[in-house]
Amino acid sequence: MKESKNKISNMVKGKCPNCGKADVFYKNLLLLSLPKMKDDCDVCNYHFNREPGYFLGAMYISYGLAVFEGILTFLLCYFVFPKMETLYVALTVCAVVFILSMRNYKWSRVFYMYIFPN
Repeated sequence: MKESKNKISNMVKGKCPNCGKADVFYKNLLLLSLPKMKDDCDVCNYHFNREPGYFLGAMYISYGLAVFEGILTFLLCYFVFPKMETLYVALTVCAVVFILSMRNYKWSRVFYMYIFPN
């Protein structure tokens, strides 16, 4: 049971699926730039980048995360601010999905590597 907790923690933190110690992505200082993934793990030399098209399936994970965040934001707006106008609810949902898009990009790639390790 402890190993599965560590895997989930490592996935959320963006750690290597092989050793769980090194980060998969470089630290990003620019807010709106696309995160850059490392080629290999700094600790165990696990190869992160696979053949072209490997991370195509990660788009589905990213889409699922965005839909979940959008629905959650809508429900929060609906129940916490019931008199909020529809236009503002839609703008709030779009803003939340946009703000979390870079996090979704990272998480979807890391989750996909954990699901399909080789």
